Amino acid sequence: MRFVALFALPIAMVAGQPAFAKGCIRGAVVGGVAGHMVGKGHGKLGAVAGCIAAHHHYAKQAKAAAKR
Repeated sequence: MRFVALFALPIAMVAGQPAFAKGCIRGAVVGGVAGHMVGKGHGKLGAVAGCIAAHHHYAKQAKAAAKR
């Protein structure tokens, strides 16, 4: 039971945080397709990486726009 709690707590904390859905969804689609083209089973890994990269990109854009 403790083993499950070790994973459930961080996931619940991350799930409650706001995200740039536009960037994450776009990045996940592109990353998923790219990962699928690379090889078997890499689509999910590509989607996660694409979501993270696009989220970072849109966060930087938002921060730059806020400074103006």
